[in-house]
Amino acid sequence: MKTRELDYDLDPALVATAPASPRDAARLMVVERATGAIAHRLVRDLPSILRSGDHLLVNETSVLRARLSLSDGERETEGLLLEPSAEPGAWRVLVRQAKRYRDGDRLVLRDGRGIDHGDRLELVRRDAEAWIARVHPGSAGGDIAEILERSGLTPLPPYILKARRDRHEAADDADDRAEYETVYARASARGSVAAPTAGLHFTDRLLAELAERGVGRSALTLHVGAGTFKPIECEDLADHPMHRESYSVPAETLGHLRALAPRRASGSARIVAVGTTTVRAVESLPADALDRAGPIGATTNILISPGFGFRFTDAMLTNFHLPRSTLLALVGAFAGMALMRRAYECAVRERYRFYSFGDAMLIL
Repeated sequence: MKTRELDYDLDPALVATAPASPRDAARLMVVERATGAIAHRLVRDLPSILRSGDHLLVNETSVLRARLSLSDGERETEGLLLEPSAEPGAWRVLVRQAKRYRDGDRLVLRDGRGIDHGDRLELVRRDAEAWIARVHPGSAGGDIAEILERSGLTPLPPYILKARRDRHEAADDADDRAEYETVYARASARGSVAAPTAGLHFTDRLLAELAERGVGRSALTLHVGAGTFKPIECEDLADHPMHRESYSVPAETLGHLRALAPRRASGSARIVAVGTTTVRAVESLPADALDRAGPIGATTNILISPGFGFRFTDAMLTNFHLPRSTLLALVGAFAGMALMRRAYECAVRERYRFYSFGDAMLIL
C-alpha cells in the first residue's frame, strides 16, 4: 500500500499530555467490523461490552527509565537507551546533537530533579544510527537497572514532550513514572523504551470487575523498542525497514490459547488483544506454537498491513496512533482501511484525545 493512505489531519490540541483520571475514565470508541457501527462509551464500560468467555491478552512488559539527561560540563543534551549492544556491557544510545561528541567522552547523568549521583555515560564509538556506550555507576554502585532507577528519566514519546513545551505545562518525572506503566507490568520484565499504551487504561478495579463477569486474562511480553515511533518515510509501506523486538509467551498462555481454540471456532469466546504490541507478539508465533509444551521466546520484525491473515486476534483494544505509522497500518489491517479512516475522522470530529496518554478504540 502507499504510505499516503496512512495520512490524516489532526489538531495538535488533541494530543494528550496526561492520562485520564482515573485511568478507566478515558473515552472508548467501539467499532463493529461486521456492521461498521461506531458507538461512544468509556473504558470503564468494558464489563458491559465484552462477553463472559472473552479473554484478554495483555503485554506485561515494564518501562525502562531509558531517557537520559546529559551534560558534558558546558552543554546540556539528551539521550535514549535503545537496546543492549552486541558488545558485552554496552548499549546503543541515541544522543541529541551526537556529532559534537567524540569517542571516549564521558557525560554526566542527572535525575529528574537535576541531581548528579555520580553516574556517567561513556561514549565508546558510533555505529550507523547511534552511539555504543557504557554506563558507569557513581559511588552508590549498582548495575544498569539500579543506575537507571536513580538517574534515568521516563521515556515519554517525543510528541508528548513537545506538546508540553508548546503548552508550557510543568511535569514531574515521578508522576510520569507512575502514569507511564500498566498496573499489571512486571518489574522483572523491565525492558521497553515505550509503554504498551492501550494497557494504561486499566485499573485494578476494572480488571477485577472483568474477571467477575467471566472475562479471562493471559499475559505475554514484548519489549517495545524505539522503532515503534519511527515514521514511514518511503512511498510504499513494503519498503519500510521494520524494527526488531524481542517477545516471549509463557507456557501457561500458550495453554490458554490452545484451550480457547474450539470455543473461538464456535463463537463462544474471543481473544481481545490489548494493544498493537500484544498483536505483534501473538501473531508472530510460529505455526506449530500450540503444539509446543514449553514457553516460546524469539524476536520479530513482522509488518502487519492490509491483507494480513490474523490467527489469534478476534478483537483489539488500541489507542489512536500517529499518521504514517506502522501501528496505524496494523489497525487498518484489522479493521479495514475504509472503516479505520471513518473512525479516525469521527474521533477528530468528536475531539477524542490522541496518542499514548489519549483515549481508546475497541474494534470488535
